Amino acid sequence: MLLIAQATRAQDANELFNTANNFIRSGDYANAILVLNQALQLEPDNTQFRKQLGFAYYLRGEMPKAQKIIDPLLDKKDADAQLYQIAGNIYQARQDWKGAQKLYDKGIRKFPESGELYNDNGQLLLTLKMYDGALNNWLKGIEKDPNFPGNYYNAARTYYYSKDAVWAILYGEIFINLESYTTRTAEIRDILIESYKKLFNDPAMLNSIPADMEEGGKKSRRGRSANSGFETAFRQLLAKQTSVITNGIDPEALIMLRTRFILDWYNFYSFKYPFALFDLQRSLLKEGMFEAYNQWIFGPVASQAGYRAWTNLHKAEYDRFIQYQRNHPFKLRPDEYYNDGHFTLSR
Repeated sequence: MLLIAQATRAQDANELFNTANNFIRSGDYANAILVLNQALQLEPDNTQFRKQLGFAYYLRGEMPKAQKIIDPLLDKKDADAQLYQIAGNIYQARQDWKGAQKLYDKGIRKFPESGELYNDNGQLLLTLKMYDGALNNWLKGIEKDPNFPGNYYNAARTYYYSKDAVWAILYGEIFINLESYTTRTAEIRDILIESYKKLFNDPAMLNSIPADMEEGGKKSRRGRSANSGFETAFRQLLAKQTSVITNGIDPEALIMLRTRFILDWYNFYSFKYPFALFDLQRSLLKEGMFEAYNQWIFGPVASQAGYRAWTNLHKAEYDRFIQYQRNHPFKLRPDEYYNDGHFTLSR
């Protein structure tokens, strides 16, 4: 009978927890707090319940209550990366920058594969105008957790505002494949096409090779595998196609440029520098969906009217691409990290 009673209490507590989460999703934080307190009466030592209660107080703007609940949980054995995220957000909301920094450092030491913690730590450092530190956190997050989109978003924006558009292009396209239908997607689409313009408007940028890199790869000062060969190859193959965009950057020119690039890449560099993004492009090219893919990326930015006209005229082709995209979610692979973190902020 005791076991039955315990099982019933656990079931009831979990149902209350699910109800509270529904209230949080709908923005009804007061009811979420009420229901979570009921769940905690059934399971007072449940860390997940307490974490969510602290989160609900945070969302409601009651930071002292949120911090009072979250802080004691950080030393528990079942504390997870999300708990450190919530704690960091609370400390930032209270403008306790040093406290937030200590939390993120501790969380990253405990969860070194958490892209979310690198992302949040980067956001904190950006707030403190520590630009190098912010970018390095986002790049480390990309390296350690390659399928978390937030670090690509922030890294792409940082590179866009720097003097190097190459990584804005690469990270921007990766991001919109990982997070395809949000307001951030629309922002990065614009950054992506503008980065192509920036790159081809400055021949020195297109043909430059970072001074700290040498062909063939070496170890960087941080001990990472430096990947000058990858970036150099990317720049050189794009530079070969300058004649394609003499009349300007638009979806049609980019389709031609990127088609020629991907064919060259798989003739010369794909074995040495495997890269999931280029594999996706090649697959779409083989499947006859590369034009639709490029229209999906660049069309809405270049011309809404032109994009609508293209999708209406090529409805079957576009629908086939969208279906393919849904059935084949984009996944990055580990050990394909090709960035040494160099950048120069535009002044």
